[in-house]
Amino acid sequence: MLTKDLLRVSRAGGGYQPRFVGDDAEAVAARVLGVFQGHVGETYGDLQDALTDLEGEEADFKLVRGFAKLVEREATVETSAPIPPERARRAAFTAAEEVGVVTDSERETAMAQAASSLGTSPDAVAGSLYADLPDEQLVTAVDARWTPTELVAQYNLSLAQTALFDATTVRVRSSDPKALISAVKRLRLMYEIEQTPDGREVVVTGPDSLFRNSRRYGTRFARLLRTVAKTDDWRLSATIDDRGTERQLVLSDDDPVRVPGSDPVAEVSYDSDVEADFAARFASLDLDWDLVREPEPLATGTRVMIPDFAFDWAPTGGDTGDEFRVYFEVMGFWTPEYVGKKLSQLSDLEEVEMLVAVDESLGVGEAIESLDHRAIPYSGGRIRVKDVRDALRRYEDELVAASAAALPDELEPDEDVVTLASLAAELGVSEDVVEDKAFPAHERVGRTLIRPPVLETVRANLTAGLSLDEAEAVLADHGIGETSAVLSRLGYRVEWEGLSGGTLHRTD
Repeated sequence: MLTKDLLRVSRAGGGYQPRFVGDDAEAVAARVLGVFQGHVGETYGDLQDALTDLEGEEADFKLVRGFAKLVEREATVETSAPIPPERARRAAFTAAEEVGVVTDSERETAMAQAASSLGTSPDAVAGSLYADLPDEQLVTAVDARWTPTELVAQYNLSLAQTALFDATTVRVRSSDPKALISAVKRLRLMYEIEQTPDGREVVVTGPDSLFRNSRRYGTRFARLLRTVAKTDDWRLSATIDDRGTERQLVLSDDDPVRVPGSDPVAEVSYDSDVEADFAARFASLDLDWDLVREPEPLATGTRVMIPDFAFDWAPTGGDTGDEFRVYFEVMGFWTPEYVGKKLSQLSDLEEVEMLVAVDESLGVGEAIESLDHRAIPYSGGRIRVKDVRDALRRYEDELVAASAAALPDELEPDEDVVTLASLAAELGVSEDVVEDKAFPAHERVGRTLIRPPVLETVRANLTAGLSLDEAEAVLADHGIGETSAVLSRLGYRVEWEGLSGGTLHRTD
């Protein structure tokens, strides 16, 4: 982005259109790059003087300043002095006070005295006194990432971003809607999706609508244009608050707004993001729910919303057959208008299970509950995973009960030996469902179902005095992996003899 004083727009016809530049501006861009590169090793003040001279030679000084603002971010300006300037000033001022400087000769005496106290020369003291002032610092490097052509492209992109900083509402259509929505969520922007005759349109609340943190939000908001401009077919329309006057800005892929290849898109970190923090902690619980980021859109009347997450029921044991999904929306510290839009969307959702984490400061928990959606209050930018877990448990109980009701009271697996976990996976239910069933053809030993003839065969192959390794080999030959429970059922216990291993002994 550029600073607002460098914004160049046309207000013709009540519009608000950035004054983009074309190929003819590449010569100016090249001169600006040349001035910076030619002043490596020179003072920053000399660089600024050269740029001022260039402004006087060009028709539009704002264009020169805009190019210079972008290149300056790639320049390294450092203090270069034989002595730390603060130390040099302290010694010189102390000496001047002692000498009582009035004339040039007295000044030289004071400088010589200061140099003596510092163990250096008067010239070194004089050269260090003001070396840390901005104009006296040295330009030590200019690592410009752009060619003149790329600098023009970066300027046009930055100009459009700066113009959008005062937007109140922005509507975007893109040939890559998935990337657009992903960027909106990643940048933590407030948005909604509307159905239009031309397809879906993302409506983003602009930074000028916020009542606080507008600079930070505005910077994230401007970055969205980078994602939009990387697609082949896009259109953006914005309502701009131009010092109290509403104006319309329209941009599309027909405009010279491109993302230079050498300038990667900056992404917002998730380190402090409420949603990312919750997702990481929820995943660590290893529950019977899969957390899905940005699930499919939900129709809400003439509009569309994409909840932040969805919880998919995935009990231990595998596919449940019938999918069950609970959606999860996180309502942050939003403007009252945006909260109203979200509540309106929630009211239009039918036959959708929805949990809503809501910042307590919004005071809309009861309103959410009245829409038959579960409100989970949070504060301090942190959602309590336990509260979400408790809300999901209600669904778990219902799903387990429904799965159990769909199965007969007696089950007869085909296998001679099968674990409860394997049987649950085969039936597509949780282990809790099969635990309470009867198994007339099998005996349940621990967590394993075994036909009685198999148990008798195993019994016949076990004798007291066998090593534990030998006993486990007998069980493995029959597909039994649950050693302790089976040995106990057959009347054996294991006695350990130091580190040499265990031996089977009869318990009766």
